[in-house]
Amino acid sequence: MRRVVITGLGPITSIGIGKKAFWEGLQAARTGIGPVTYFDATIFNARSASEVKDWFPERYFPPHRLKRLDRYAQFAVGSVALALQDAGLDYSANEPQPRVGVSFGTALGGVATAESQHKAFVNGGPKSVHQTLALQVFGGSAHCNAAIEFGLRGVGTTNSNSCASGNVAIGEALRYIRDGWADVMVAGAAEAPLSPLTFGAFAFIRTMSRNVDPKSACRPFDKRRDGFVMGEGAASLVLEEYEHAKARGARIYAEVTGYSLNNDAFHMTTPLPTGESCIQAMLDALASARVRPEQVDYINGHASSTQLNDANECFCVKAVFGEHARRLMISGTKAYYGHPLGASAAIEGVVCALALEHNFVPPTLNYEEADPACDLDVVPQQPREKPLNCILSNAFGFGGINSCVVYQKV
Repeated sequence: MRRVVITGLGPITSIGIGKKAFWEGLQAARTGIGPVTYFDATIFNARSASEVKDWFPERYFPPHRLKRLDRYAQFAVGSVALALQDAGLDYSANEPQPRVGVSFGTALGGVATAESQHKAFVNGGPKSVHQTLALQVFGGSAHCNAAIEFGLRGVGTTNSNSCASGNVAIGEALRYIRDGWADVMVAGAAEAPLSPLTFGAFAFIRTMSRNVDPKSACRPFDKRRDGFVMGEGAASLVLEEYEHAKARGARIYAEVTGYSLNNDAFHMTTPLPTGESCIQAMLDALASARVRPEQVDYINGHASSTQLNDANECFCVKAVFGEHARRLMISGTKAYYGHPLGASAAIEGVVCALALEHNFVPPTLNYEEADPACDLDVVPQQPREKPLNCILSNAFGFGGINSCVVYQKV
């Protein structure tokens, strides 16, 4: 098989934009979660969010391009730019790249833009609506605009697999390179869901934390967890065929070796009680990577901070890893940057790459009270410096979607 490595990282998150700032945020165990400031959230039972405060799109786009990109597409294309820059790949629209593609993911795409434009339509009629609305609201605007910006004429796709979208984007990019369709793929995901109706839709079904203290609202695996904290952001990773990367002297962060995707076929929000599909997804990813369970050092958990999902993930980990489950580490990093829905797993792909590069295990922030249902080594509060060779990254989404990606040291 053609080997696939990571040579570029481009995160846009509430704890940092770009690899350097994001890495510093991880090391400092800093949270980017705070009160909602984009709109009045007092009508909802959830009032915390993870907002990207230092995003200045004019640094990345000329005015004529910027007016055609909503916040979701800005995050997407911006993260691709950061990842390509980090990888040392100077692509442009002037020199099209037929062997370079884009694999992206999102849960909601431009839905927040559609919401704001509907309000403009109701208040001011058709002439008040942005003339490029039709081009902004569809999810595929992410990979299409990135392809246009950088001349990426290879595979182009955007999936919408809820909170698993980032993993699916990375996993499919792995397959495209392995199968010979591309030599380089930019894989990632973006989300900009922080608008009243979209935020409220999740608050109405009581999936988000009602904790009045934003800094401790997201508490993966903790007994007092009461829901996730919605966030925004993006991340892109440059995936490259190993020999192609070596030939140009690229810096290699890690190798992507395994991927899986399946469905519970049970319920839109409740995981399958037996955990069968989640268990199978982890087993399939390990088999794809040709890795035995005991070779895994660390799991970056989906760890959404909801009662059912965190407990179900721990149950499934114990089923897959047996006695080794007591020796490996699993942490939930969403307490850093919230849960940017489809973008989460792509951001966690960046976490895994940096963890392998630095032998650094990011902690589970806000873990204070043990839950018997989550009785694993969740790396509470403080990071660890440990030799790492193999990481499993889990991402589970609404509709019973289960996805896993395996990352290894080269």
